[in-house]
Amino acid sequence: MGKATADRRLKHRGNMYEQNIHKSGETPSSLRKSEDKIPVGPVVLGLFLFLVVGSALFQVLNASINAGVVE
Repeated sequence: MGKATADRRLKHRGNMYEQNIHKSGETPSSLRKSEDKIPVGPVVLGLFLFLVVGSALFQVLNASINAGVVE
């Protein structure tokens, strides 16, 4: 193996390293989690809000109705 062949291989490896160094630590976009999506759907979120707000209103109304009643 001559010196020219070794120099060419070394140069090629150096170029490959230079190209690869910019990709270090990057994850392909297909493997990344999308952070702008909400984890629950709008129907589930609406149902949850309906139950929480409805329960709170029911408790307030029930407490106001039963406030004057003495047992």
